[in-house]
Amino acid sequence: MPSKKSSKAKIAVPGVQQVAFSWDLPGLMAGVDEAGRGPLAGPVVAAAVILDDLRPIAGLNDSKKLTAARREKLFDEIRAKALCCSIAQASVEEIDEINILQATLLAMRRAVEGLRLKPAKVLVDGNRLPVLDVLAEAIVKGDATVPAISAASILAKVTRDRWCAELDAQYPQYGFAAHKGYGTAVHLAALEAHGACPAHRKTFAPVTRVL
Repeated sequence: MPSKKSSKAKIAVPGVQQVAFSWDLPGLMAGVDEAGRGPLAGPVVAAAVILDDLRPIAGLNDSKKLTAARREKLFDEIRAKALCCSIAQASVEEIDEINILQATLLAMRRAVEGLRLKPAKVLVDGNRLPVLDVLAEAIVKGDATVPAISAASILAKVTRDRWCAELDAQYPQYGFAAHKGYGTAVHLAALEAHGACPAHRKTFAPVTRVL
């Protein structure tokens, strides 16, 4: 595995705060992020993106700071312009078996391993890293400062939101299309009234209580 270099490399992005990395290595760089750690139902989704410097994408940002319509538009643009991207997930069963943190890291690893091109380095949003066979660094709030991570956050968020819309069609009594599986008052009331559906995470406390 390559060792980290002591030099600092800065990526300048118009309108975005610069972030300094503790290492610099030639080669492709992938950004990684996830969606769905907090909800009470559904898989956790992760994405990995290697952007093309020759085909810049305007407006990349933390997916939570974008409107749903803007995320959908950027989702298509990222898929069209990125050198390569990969979307993966860890299932509800895996979340219940190995816990949400380990399932999140598993989904991230699957996303990186699913890339058509192998990156020389991987930047992951947050403060925890999946087990990878390439150099990786965790970047706190990277989804707002590193374009490739922003792109990954958008792919993961849109993919999971679409999954929630499909689940809502199957189980309309829970309101998944609106709350996306999070433990809102509406969702908790639906759990009390209808019990859990197969997509609920059985090890999450509000779900465990109604089983």
